[in-house]
Amino acid sequence: MDNIPTNDRSTSSYPPYNIELIKDDEYRITMAVAGFTDDDINVEVENNTLTVASNKEEETNDAENNYLHQGIAERNFQRQFKLADHINVTGARLENGLLHVELEREIPEAMKPRQISINGNTKRLLKSA
Repeated sequence: MDNIPTNDRSTSSYPPYNIELIKDDEYRITMAVAGFTDDDINVEVENNTLTVASNKEEETNDAENNYLHQGIAERNFQRQFKLADHINVTGARLENGLLHVELEREIPEAMKPRQISINGNTKRLLKSA
């Protein structure tokens, strides 16, 4: 899938993510978002750009917590992915601290290979790799 990540080295690496090929024309982006709930995360697609952002309100009772080590980042973030043509977001789910965004490539019928008859004889098109 071309053009999916748009992040460059100047942007934050938080939260970490994976991009998987599930099967032909199906992909999944998985982001590690421990400490966030469904209400804290916004997933939006506009102009072939997938944006995943958090809007978690900062807790005001941090003074009550006495952390000896605080390694779980719960800071707000925004991560964008440039989607290739004909890539659609089909769903998103949050489970066990991982956000899974499902993607599918849907090529319009007009762009799919089709058979052309020559002198009335139909020849099969070979599927290209």
